[in-house]
Formats: sequence, C-alpha cells, structure tokens
Amino acid sequence: MKGHEMTNFVTLDDFDHRLLARVRRNNLEPARVTAEAVGLSESAVLRRLRRLRAEGVIVADVAVIDPARVEPRIVLHVQVEMNTQDRKVMEAFQHAMRASPEVQGAWDVTGETDYLLTVAVRSMQDYEAFGIRELIPEKGVRGFKSMIVIREVVGFDPARVALER
Repeated sequence: MKGHEMTNFVTLDDFDHRLLARVRRNNLEPARVTAEAVGLSESAVLRRLRRLRAEGVIVADVAVIDPARVEPRIVLHVQVEMNTQDRKVMEAFQHAMRASPEVQGAWDVTGETDYLLTVAVRSMQDYEAFGIRELIPEKGVRGFKSMIVIREVVGFDPARVALER
C-alpha cells in the first residue's frame, strides 16, 4: 500500500481472524459473547484483543455515523491529477488532504489520475471554496474532475468488510 510502511507483518491464526471479523462488525460485543462465538475463553479473547491492539493490527475503535442522519451534505468523488511526481510535492498534498475537514477519504491511485478523494460539503459554494483553497496549481495540482454522488447504492456495512476465514 502506498503511504504505509509494511515491513512487520503480524502472524495471525484462525482464532485471530475470527476475532477480527467479529470486532469489525461490532467492537462493543461483550467478550463472553465473542468467546462463545469463536471457541475461546473470555480471558483468551481479551488477551488476544489486547495483543492485536498492541501490535497495531487493531488501530482504532470507532463509531460509524450515518451522515445523512446528522446534517444535509453533498458528497463528491474527485479525481486529482498532479503536475509533478516530486515526492515533496506529493507529500505536501497528502498532508493538506489529511488536514482538510472536507476530505473524508483520500487514496493514492494508479491510472490517469494520481489521487481519488471523497469530499463532503454542505453546499456547492463550500465545494468551490475547497477547490480554490486546495486544488490549485500552487499545490501541484494540474487538474481535477468531480463526480457528485446522487445516492448511496452500497453503504458502509461492517459485515461486508469482515474478512472471515
């Protein structure tokens, strides 16, 4: 993966994979329920989860919020083409995207574009301001294409991301 140092892989057994599948779906499930489901004792489940967190396999325990229930917004997917592949320019752009509150996701991709962004704003005027501030030649951007999301067809579903063995 670009942007991630992948030097120290963690060896996982079948129990670890089953635990990870469960916490991907619901990280608030009581340990006793998880233990029964994966065939371990409650203390073994807690010990393994602590180890997986300590080893950086589990990097965060988060809540997935349905943005449509919180406030109206416009979601766009933006393909960004850079005018250079200079490492410092690319790193500066990545840093700017991480710092931008409008950017909900950013990927360094292959193909005709260099980055794929998911941007969420309250209005098209807010998107215009984002573009003027972030997607400019001074930040190494050659050009960009925007696609407005009309409706979500497949949303985040923890069961879909669970990689069960």
